[in-house]
Amino acid sequence: MIGFLKIQHKPPVPAEQAESVFAKYKWLSLVGVFVGYAAFYIVRNNFTLSTPELQNQLHLTKGEVGMLSSCLLISYGLGKGFMSALADKANPKRFMVTGLVICALLNIGLAFFGVNVWATAFILILLGLFQGMGVGPAFITLSTWFKKKDRGFITSIWNCSHNVGGGLVSPLAGFMLGAVGTGNWRFAYYVFPAIIAIIVAFVIWFLIKGRPEEEGLQPLEETKEEQGDVDYKDLSSWQILTKYVFTNPGAWLVSFMDTFVYMIRFGILTWLPIFLIQAKGFTHGQMMVAFTFFEWAAIPSTLLAGIISDKLFKSHRMPPAIIALVIIVFCIIGYWTSTSVVAVTVFAALAGCLVYIPQFLDSVQTMEVVPPFAVGSTVGLRGFMSYVLGSTCGTSLLGVAVDHWGWNAGLVMLLIAVVLCTICAVLLHMFTLKKERAAKQAA
Repeated sequence: MIGFLKIQHKPPVPAEQAESVFAKYKWLSLVGVFVGYAAFYIVRNNFTLSTPELQNQLHLTKGEVGMLSSCLLISYGLGKGFMSALADKANPKRFMVTGLVICALLNIGLAFFGVNVWATAFILILLGLFQGMGVGPAFITLSTWFKKKDRGFITSIWNCSHNVGGGLVSPLAGFMLGAVGTGNWRFAYYVFPAIIAIIVAFVIWFLIKGRPEEEGLQPLEETKEEQGDVDYKDLSSWQILTKYVFTNPGAWLVSFMDTFVYMIRFGILTWLPIFLIQAKGFTHGQMMVAFTFFEWAAIPSTLLAGIISDKLFKSHRMPPAIIALVIIVFCIIGYWTSTSVVAVTVFAALAGCLVYIPQFLDSVQTMEVVPPFAVGSTVGLRGFMSYVLGSTCGTSLLGVAVDHWGWNAGLVMLLIAVVLCTICAVLLHMFTLKKERAAKQAA
């Protein structure tokens, strides 16, 4: 671990100030990881939005577009796995800021050097690797500053950050296209979002804090209980992975569930611009509206899912996820088969509204199936599988299937993914119930 990124320890905060400082730092950190993670999406989803222009300029097939998208997503899965494991041993603030700045610089490189398919693929691979520095610090912050009983709602607030960031890409790019002209689309899609990301990196440097013990504060009482007598400071990243993640069935279940969620999500999101323009006859403007609705429609549903899982289902995360997955089946069919602009846009918005519910609840569940010091590593395993396997099936495999058998082949693939995701959610719910019973018997 580079010295700059290592865990930093500050002098203890005086006892009389500890409570107020703890409250202040946790809310500042929540704002920081929210804004910071949204910025990561601004310099990642911009590539997806640019694919129609890129396809035209570089004369790409759908398979090549899928290949480029997979380069970004697979490398992100690898980066998410490796970087999140490192994040367990790093200072969250420094880790996230460093990753965001590097991603911004790579976007600028994409604008100037992405002049052919191979150069573009190389930059996207690097971009995906460093995008992996965003999620680990966020989960570490949420799991160490907020109690389990509040974590569903708090995480739902943070989870909306990627919808905000992903949804902002379209209006930001549209604004800049209007200012500089379509001939300068690379500046609008790549350089302008990079400038915004660098500004955000500067801001979150002053917002995000380290773990409570890094800031001279006592950790949460339940954090102490979950860690038990384990002195995680003496554990290497590999030891955490092998002893507390790879041998934990819950860690594998959240990972497989996320894999199928990502197949659904990216099967829709990655192909939405090209599908709507080529298969549904949307104009470029209508496509950008549908793209924005797909991202932003998830915000109210995610917040509601967090509250429901905390209060109505008593911190059980999977029942609302299962309900959402059942409804998604009908939304995907409607999105794929409808012919009117309004109907397709509505079904796309509903699919976006619902697909992020199981993804979000699975992420909350991740923090509750392993000890706090292994959260980053578990997020890494989940991210590796969801992006390397799930996103590949939703991008490259779906693209190849559409090239050979038409768009209906994509519909079949997405419906299969929903069924498999639902099975994983049911098994994960059974696992958590068993874990709760064992804890009660031990008590």
